[in-house]
Amino acid sequence: MPSTLPHPHATFLECFRDAVASDDRFSALLIGGSYIHGGFDEHSDLDFLIVVEDDSYSDVMASRMAFAEALPDLLGAFTGEHVGEPRLLICLYGPPLLHVDLKFVLAADLDHQIERRAILFARDNAEVERRVRSGRVEWPNLPSEWFESRAWIWLHYAATKLARGELYEAIGMLGFFREQVLGPLFHRRAGKNQRGVRRLELLRLDEHERLATTLARHDVASVRDAIEACIDLYVDLRADDPALKKTRLMPDLLRDFIGRGVSDMKDHSR
Repeated sequence: MPSTLPHPHATFLECFRDAVASDDRFSALLIGGSYIHGGFDEHSDLDFLIVVEDDSYSDVMASRMAFAEALPDLLGAFTGEHVGEPRLLICLYGPPLLHVDLKFVLAADLDHQIERRAILFARDNAEVERRVRSGRVEWPNLPSEWFESRAWIWLHYAATKLARGELYEAIGMLGFFREQVLGPLFHRRAGKNQRGVRRLELLRLDEHERLATTLARHDVASVRDAIEACIDLYVDLRADDPALKKTRLMPDLLRDFIGRGVSDMKDHSR
């Protein structure tokens, strides 16, 4: 964990720790993310885990926005249903601008963790330390079959948008594909937990910059080439698991679809 924090982060962390410690509904405050993994800098988020007393949980979940607003300089906040985590409150404070994640959990939730977080405050430090140290830590890495069952459907979706001339939609799907498929598989190849495209450049996981070939301009040929690059890159990355049962007739069917779709566009433009 970092020996020193940038001033805005350090100031907010101290203020937030005091707020949690002064509220009897909370039993502990933990922190994760780059604070414990390394690479923490002035652009980093603060990822807090607030442990709530069992009999106060309903009240906290109903009033957590008011708790966040009671801290100085809240600019906005929303809950994390879009990432499948309704216990999460995503906040922006400032100035200076600071992204802060507040996740409200029960002590029992510490028995199953995605990372071993650092304890910033605890009313019963020994008990929280025991749960943190003995809890099972398992990052939600996905199996090869998860990627294979989705990759061709997502790329076909991008190809249909290309064929229809909806280039913005196709470009958006390619960004989604990088985040959901290619980025995680680059991390897997390096023996790391799957994290989308997070820190790919810093960790030098794509030394040959092949991922850059999946970026497209608002141009038919550029989008077509980017989809083809996604196909090539995915086929290469999935080969890291030789036991994977590959989707029948792919990628040949998709390449043929792309070729015919672009050809039809040219015919219609004449």
